[in-house]
Amino acid sequence: SHGLRRDASVSKQHTTPLTAEDYVLQSYHILSTQSIPTPTTPQILFTPILPDALRKRILVTGGAGFVGSHLIDRLMTAGHEVICLDNFFTGQKSNIAHWFQHPNFSLVVHDVVEQIKLEVDQIYHLACPASPPHYQYNPIKTIKTSTMGTLNMLGLAKRVQARILLTSTSEIYGDPQVHPQPESYWGNVNTIGPRSCYDEGKRVAETMMYSYRDQADIEVRVARIFNTFGPRMHPNDGRVVSNFIIQALQGKDLTIYGDGSQTRSFQYVSDLVDGLIRLMNGSYDLPVNLGNPEEFSVKDFAEKIRDITDSKSEIVFLKKQTDDPTQRRPDISTALREIQWVPKVQVTDGLKKAIEYFGRVLKEGGEIIPTGPGATNPRIKKHED
Repeated sequence: SHGLRRDASVSKQHTTPLTAEDYVLQSYHILSTQSIPTPTTPQILFTPILPDALRKRILVTGGAGFVGSHLIDRLMTAGHEVICLDNFFTGQKSNIAHWFQHPNFSLVVHDVVEQIKLEVDQIYHLACPASPPHYQYNPIKTIKTSTMGTLNMLGLAKRVQARILLTSTSEIYGDPQVHPQPESYWGNVNTIGPRSCYDEGKRVAETMMYSYRDQADIEVRVARIFNTFGPRMHPNDGRVVSNFIIQALQGKDLTIYGDGSQTRSFQYVSDLVDGLIRLMNGSYDLPVNLGNPEEFSVKDFAEKIRDITDSKSEIVFLKKQTDDPTQRRPDISTALREIQWVPKVQVTDGLKKAIEYFGRVLKEGGEIIPTGPGATNPRIKKHED
């Protein structure tokens, strides 16, 4: 199609000048086959034209968020029609602005807690604040999003016979007493702690998925996502990767809550998106861990980021957070066996890309005060006087 466009423009140059209508048609053709460069997504992404029989209409709830926007990129560049549904509590328009002009992309500003009627083939249900400061800001709303939101999406899936994938979380394992954590582990969760609005909300969301599968014959998929990082993370999400990078780039102290011995596993966002798509389009319908089994202590991870950024920041230790898990590492043998998935991006390589992204964010927006462990509204930017 690009070749045809060039031939047409060459022949026009040898005959008559482009009319306004010709110019609009040419511009439309270009804008319907690629993204437009934006500060957040400066690279151009190209979209193939799929025949109707292969092109799906896919709903991504929480599509303007960190993971959702990267998932949308993959679906768009595969040639599908994508409906992004988001209420912009933690999602950001800048994450998806590069698709606004594309005819295959639609944005619906909507809260999943309210019902909605759409015609879709697949549903990726990502909508829910995922960082502790954000989901603790309005715990009742967090519970509603995981319960009422999931019920609404399951009702939609039932009505239009769409396959639905829920992004669950490693948080359903709580502070695990089994290490690494396989999908068969039932967890060790405090049902009334500050993190329970998210942990228990996701646990009951999984229950709803399998109730609808068994009673209403809905095709369901469940991904249990472990710590994920990369470009487009919310600058104020309060998680260790974004906080450490922002602190290191600004020469501020790197703050660790506790003694730093607690462990985490970090996967790059492109690996996660690959896993979600493989899970959605595969035949396995039980929960699947998606994470990188490479394990770091939080202290070692802070030192790693400080070294990569060549920062002079000091590492300081503050009071441990309530119910903060002491260890977190996925057993991904199910993902390897059932959807042939393993993470490919090395943590160091992913960190370099994330650091480059946050460097641009700081250059464009100025100083960022990293979010602490307390509940925080993500829409309120923090600045020092």
